[in-house]
Amino acid sequence: MSKRYLITSALPYANGALHLGHLAGAYLPADIYVRYLRLLGKDVVWVCGSDEHGAAITIRAKKEGVSPQAIIDKYHALNKNTFAALGISFDYYHRTSTPLHHQTSQDFFTTLYNQGDQFDERVIEQYYDEEYDQFLADRYIVGTCPKCGHEEAYGDQCENCGSALSPLELINPRSTISGNSPVLRETKHWYFRLDKHEAWLREWIAEGTIAGVPHHQAEQWKKHVVGQCLSWLDGGLQPRSITRDLDWGIPVPLPEAKGKVLYVWFDAPIGYISATKQWAQEKGLNWEDYWKGGDDVELIHFIGKDNIVFHCIVFPAMLRAHGDFVLPRNVPANQFLNFEGQKFSKSRGWGIEQHQYLEEFSDFPNKEDALRYALVRNLPENRDSDFRWDDFVDFYDKELADNLGNFVNRVLVLTQKYYDGVLPEVQVDLSEELLSVRRLVEEWQLEIERFSFKNAIQLVMEISSFGNTYLQDKSPWAIWKTDPDSEEVKECMFVSVQVVALLAVLLEPFLPFTAPRIREVLGLAPVAPGELSATLDKVAAGEPLLATGHRLGEPTVLFPKINDRKDSSRLEIIDRQRLKLQEIMEAEQPITAHEPVKEEIQYDDFAKLDLRTGTIVAAERVPKADKLLKLSVDLGFETRTIVSGIAEHYTPESLAGKQVVIVANLAPRKLRGIESQGMILLAENGEGKLDFVSWTAGFGNGLVVK
Repeated sequence: MSKRYLITSALPYANGALHLGHLAGAYLPADIYVRYLRLLGKDVVWVCGSDEHGAAITIRAKKEGVSPQAIIDKYHALNKNTFAALGISFDYYHRTSTPLHHQTSQDFFTTLYNQGDQFDERVIEQYYDEEYDQFLADRYIVGTCPKCGHEEAYGDQCENCGSALSPLELINPRSTISGNSPVLRETKHWYFRLDKHEAWLREWIAEGTIAGVPHHQAEQWKKHVVGQCLSWLDGGLQPRSITRDLDWGIPVPLPEAKGKVLYVWFDAPIGYISATKQWAQEKGLNWEDYWKGGDDVELIHFIGKDNIVFHCIVFPAMLRAHGDFVLPRNVPANQFLNFEGQKFSKSRGWGIEQHQYLEEFSDFPNKEDALRYALVRNLPENRDSDFRWDDFVDFYDKELADNLGNFVNRVLVLTQKYYDGVLPEVQVDLSEELLSVRRLVEEWQLEIERFSFKNAIQLVMEISSFGNTYLQDKSPWAIWKTDPDSEEVKECMFVSVQVVALLAVLLEPFLPFTAPRIREVLGLAPVAPGELSATLDKVAAGEPLLATGHRLGEPTVLFPKINDRKDSSRLEIIDRQRLKLQEIMEAEQPITAHEPVKEEIQYDDFAKLDLRTGTIVAAERVPKADKLLKLSVDLGFETRTIVSGIAEHYTPESLAGKQVVIVANLAPRKLRGIESQGMILLAENGEGKLDFVSWTAGFGNGLVVK
């Protein structure tokens, strides 16, 4: 029996739109890997879907004054359509609110319950909101995290430090419904005996074996995944409640459990199974071949680091307790992606959601692959990383436009010019000419199979760089001027076209919108399942991917540059994003009597700021930016250019000679194409007007508002 691959990505909550951090965590890496497997002709199914139960859904519904069903319908459609628009190619995107999923989850619970030793029944004290007359699920309780001190930790998890919690651990808990302090009352719940599975889980995670029998290669698991799991195991596993007092979810299938539902973290991973069932039903296949196929199945979970424990400890214990399911061979969890040095924050407007990107970049050429590439180049595979618009521009202009796009365009244009777009007949040893390329392709395949997608895409760009260097070194244009029939020119163009054809295949998992366009200009049909295997064989054997006499299509510009002197439209799109962040920073900068003092810092934190006084020597408006002024500030030892959003408070003419204080060691940031080399300190007065903070000797040599 041929090996089957079952790939899952974490089910996103259908209570809001998804931002770029979500895409980089669990969905883009999985899409790359699945597309790679399809290119190899593997039997693979990739399932995901909306997680539509739990308190997070009902909290959002209460906030918006609608039903939970209205919330999940809205965000299921939004997220599913956005994924598709970005080329995220699930085989099936399911919903946990479907009857099939409800039945699958209840059957799973019943199988474990009937074993007699997998659950404990406990009467416990649980927080209760007296004003609203209801027990509070974990997400209806917030308080101070006992681990990191974050004041908005939930009753099941602190999203600041990632620690799993119980409501009773929170300091100063309060109800999210009424805002009151809850009281404790007795209620009955069912606990999964996670402690029964501690011994084999430790062996399985640390050694990759179960009772000494090999299961997976533990050394191939990411260190932070294994480390987090072993930390949990070292603390000792405890029975975990898998029921909740909630009116939205899957009813617990027991007579004495009226009014209780399955905990969302119990039913959500079962969503992978129900999604596979639905997919198999529609395909006329047997879902059990992908979940109960033993060593013939590779189950791989793609998640973010906040879900490691559930996918490496809780869900595997559930699967093995059931008795006949496969366990994951790997869980290549990514860490977190930040945005411009800070965490994504919807409340502050800090970041950009996936659907917002598509809307706001609607006129940006190849916007889908531009984003995919920037994210892949910055994936948080082993540590947290940071998405910055400056990096986005550099990746696009220097790598996609100058390297890849330039090479492809030059090769096609020259072949059209010299040979009317038909590959000439040559006698060339490709195995010798492309020896270094063959080695890069071998490394590329190894990196993908290690889930090192950032390294893999850089290897593809190295192949493109090889092509550029090869073409430049050969300089066929110089030879062709005096000898149009030169064999050297024919060989150069033939070899260069082979490199372009190879790139079109290797790029498909990463840039699924660009790769077909390259194949089109090469005169090729879209890539077919299994084509990578044939391509790798030809590269290894030194055989051409395109034969003599093959006719190419018409050249096209794949990536018109952002920093283009003749066309500023793409730069303006980026500048609008930068301006939004600048406005947020400047709006948060002033401290008024009506705002609470921010959390306490130490002197060392303040000492990191390099505050310098300066004099504004010139000011002018920034074209097409109503709020921005471009200032020249003399610091005594140099003059800095600073872009500031103060045009609504000051005219350029009124600023000459003004003394200001600037943060001199703030990282430069481009706004409207102008590099801003610092930030001016301002404060808001009682009338809502921004005033400069200035150094005044008459006030004890201190900073004051003038």
